[in-house]
Amino acid sequence: MNFRTETIAGDVAAIRADGRLNMVSAPLLRQVVSDAITAGSVRIVVDLSGVDFMDSSGLGALIGGLKVARQAGGDLRIAGATPQVALVFELTHLDRILQNHATAETAYRD
Repeated sequence: MNFRTETIAGDVAAIRADGRLNMVSAPLLRQVVSDAITAGSVRIVVDLSGVDFMDSSGLGALIGGLKVARQAGGDLRIAGATPQVALVFELTHLDRILQNHATAETAYRD
């Protein structure tokens, strides 16, 4: 699993993920989100367009990141979910909490 963080739209940190978001990589995602918030970016978008598989550990890492971001006065959004990842959100009804945006760049255009 590979995570790359970049700043987009001024103060939004985009975390681009590639690979499998599972119990092995979920702790790293939690750390990357925490690092971005510590660096001053409380508006986070996790780009999942490169994630070909996600399990409940990955889902937990995203929900944990959402909680940390909101506690810091910000938010966490997701973008580009692949069909398998979108299905996980739908089956768990968490698509109501973390709505999928088309791209990281459009996630905060509201």
